[in-house]
Amino acid sequence: MQDHDGLQYHVKVKRGDVGRYVLLPGDPGRVEKIARFLDEPIFISSNREHTVYTGKLNGELVSVVSTGMGCPSTAIAVEELIAVGADTFIRVGTSGAMQPTMRLGDLAIVTGAIRDEGTTRQYLPIEFPAVADVGVVNALVQAATKLGARYFVGISHTKDSFYGEVEPERMPIASELKARWNAWVAGGAICSEMEAAAIFVLSSIYRKRAGGVMTVIGSDTATLINQKTSPDLMIQVAVEAIKILIEADRRGN
Repeated sequence: MQDHDGLQYHVKVKRGDVGRYVLLPGDPGRVEKIARFLDEPIFISSNREHTVYTGKLNGELVSVVSTGMGCPSTAIAVEELIAVGADTFIRVGTSGAMQPTMRLGDLAIVTGAIRDEGTTRQYLPIEFPAVADVGVVNALVQAATKLGARYFVGISHTKDSFYGEVEPERMPIASELKARWNAWVAGGAICSEMEAAAIFVLSSIYRKRAGGVMTVIGSDTATLINQKTSPDLMIQVAVEAIKILIEADRRGN
């Protein structure tokens, strides 16, 4: 959907404003910081929760676009970015750890997402999995290994209610929420966040590529050992993964 200026209605971009490779933080305040890791970054637009910068990596256009919190606004951003030519997405953000061996500052590289939210049900039946692209996952693992990051690979839990997760005892359905959480943990989910499922499902529908890398900032489940929780390492891993994908695409792999 375009506005009267020919721009995508919410993200306020047109074809040529963004690269095919896009980093997707949730927080608009983090976009400029991430863009500094690109070459020649320039501000493109800002509207509501969506702020856009575009720069270059290895000579290719790469953009950073905030999705806002949750799957509804994330789906809007991904829809409109695909409409103007984006085809490779990496979610970069924060998450809560779900396994006891995880620490503050660890990275979670996600291979898929539990669809514990409502947005993607407007696209596909709940039985359809939200799965990351294997090439993007492999690039993130390669990048994290190269940079010496401590990381886990596995399933993310994508939710709609932040407080339903972190303070379930306050909710009228507390016992149900706790039982479901325990099931996700027992099943091996590594982190909980609010956007990955929408990115993965839309990428599947439109035959695009997507993955995600999240910094662990807290959890009741994990043994949270104090260590630096700056998002810089996560950003560096995502940027390095984009470089790996660019070179692979040039080789036709």
